[in-house]
Formats: sequence, structure tokens, C-alpha cells
Amino acid sequence: MTKISVIMPVFNEERYIRKAIESVLEQSLSDFELIVVNDGSTDDTLKIIDSFDDERIRLISQSNRGPGASRNAALEVAQGEYIMFLDGDDFYCPDALKIAYGEITSKDTDISIFQIIKYHDGEYSQNSWFNLDNFPDEFENRIFNPHECGDFLFDISVSTAQKIFRRQFLRDIMAKFPEGIYFEDMPFFFYTFLKAKRVSIIKKHLYVRRKHEGSITESVDSKFLDTVPAGQKLMDIFIKNEWYDMYKFDLLAFKINGPRYALMGIEGKYKEELFMLIKRDYEEIKSGPYYHDYLENLGPVKRKFLCDVLRANDYEEFRTLNQTKSSPA
Repeated sequence: MTKISVIMPVFNEERYIRKAIESVLEQSLSDFELIVVNDGSTDDTLKIIDSFDDERIRLISQSNRGPGASRNAALEVAQGEYIMFLDGDDFYCPDALKIAYGEITSKDTDISIFQIIKYHDGEYSQNSWFNLDNFPDEFENRIFNPHECGDFLFDISVSTAQKIFRRQFLRDIMAKFPEGIYFEDMPFFFYTFLKAKRVSIIKKHLYVRRKHEGSITESVDSKFLDTVPAGQKLMDIFIKNEWYDMYKFDLLAFKINGPRYALMGIEGKYKEELFMLIKRDYEEIKSGPYYHDYLENLGPVKRKFLCDVLRANDYEEFRTLNQTKSSPA
């Protein structure tokens, strides 16, 4: 069996995909398959993919369906014992596959998490989130159960790109990415992480995340409208798997904060649309069984945000309300 399936969904990545593919082909561990999913690219992405002559590359071409559907398509055909994910504008460090494979096989884990380093204009930089600094020292060099991470669960990077997964584990839990939305990593991460029995971390930089203007998280544009449905899917996962009561204090804060920060930073022309998405979501919450949990567990800022959205008829009215110091629950 092939050791690792590297899954790479791409859409219009002509500027960066050559480096991404080369970083896989040049790995010190050579027993892998690289599944590239061309998600309806309209530039020279496909031409660049076809320029590589390596039997380890498997190409899936489809109409534009988004990153979640692309990853799901690759998962269905992956033959590797383990799964890794690479974005088409990023690249691996030379020994990434070897180190990740050595970790997950030696510790027999379902998931192993490694560090990411950021790259921009020829310079590398680190941050606490991608460095796994939220994990206390006691988590290093051992196997742990994800529920041991309850105190900092929502401070863990959700990026699938910095993890290696046992393929059979993903199949056993029927793990799938949400389709048709961005931020699909987030619900996928929490579902797979909390379903895992054995996890480990690797305090080594194996993955390079390229920062550029086209990155999903670098520009707060229409993609951030999907913070609302992504949060809804997350809540469904916690409720259906009976994790809600265990984590509701931090879960509800996390659920509110994603769209709240998106509304603060999104381009002006999308503010009304995002506000109305949030408002419809909150109206469903108010009529559902968990509304009082929000009122009782949210801090004053997030609770005020919730109440002001419910009171306002549109974004301008909300903005006026939210500038006041208090709002009745």
C-alpha cells in the first residue's frame, strides 16, 4: 500500500502550483501519491499540472465545486495508508512527509499535528497559533486523547494542511468536508479531532503557508459570508455527537465570534448581506432550545452583539445599537 496520499485541490493557481507540486515530488519520502484536483481552473493551472511527467501524480478534473467537494472527491479515490493535504499556493519542507509518516506510524495515532511557518516576499515568520504554542509542554512526545485539550480546544489551528490522518480512521468515522462553502476546514477539524482516540503533536515546521493577496484568509471579502453556515455546521456536529454540554461555554463564544469578527472586517459592500445572514441565524437560535444557553454563557460583548443583531432591522440600525454601552438581553 502507498504510504501517503497527498491531496491538493487547486483553482486558478498558475502563479504558485509549480512550486507546490515540486515540493511534493522532491520529498525525501518517495512512496506517495499526489492527487491534484483541478477545480474548474480557467487559467494555465491545468497546463502546468500536465507538464509534470511523474506516475505518482493523479489528476482529477471537475467543474468548479469548491475546496470541500474537491477534497471529498480525492478522499474517495485515495489509496495511501495516510492522508495529508496541501493547498495549491503553499509548499512542503523537504522532509515533511518523512517526519509526519514517522510520527504517526511510530505512535500509531489517528491524527498527528505539525507546525506551519508563514512565507511572504522571501521572508519566513512564525506565529503562536501555527506553532502549536497553545499545547502545554506536557503534550509533547506523547500520545493523548483530544478531550484532554478541553481547556484550549478552540485555540487549536483548524487547518487540515498541518495534519496527517490515518485514512482508515477517516473512513471509519465517514469524515467529509462540507461542500459549497469556504472555511470547510473548521467543522472537518473539530469532527475528526474529537472522534480521534490517539493524537500527537510534532514541534517541527513541515508546511509553508504562503501569504498573498489572493489567500482566502488574507482578504475579508465575500468568502467571509460563509462564516455563518460554517458555524451552523459546527453546532450541528457538536449537538449530534453529544459534545455540546461538554464544551458549550467555549463553543457558543466561538460560534458568535466568527461572524462577529467577519462583520467588523468585511468589505463595506458585503456588510448588509452578512448582517442579514447573521440575523436569520440568530432568529433561528432564539426560537430553538439553546437560546438561553447563549444568554447565560456568553460574555457581555458577545451577548450584546447577539441581542443587538436580533433587535436591528438592518446593518445601519445594528451599527447604531452596537455603539451604545449596553443592550438588554
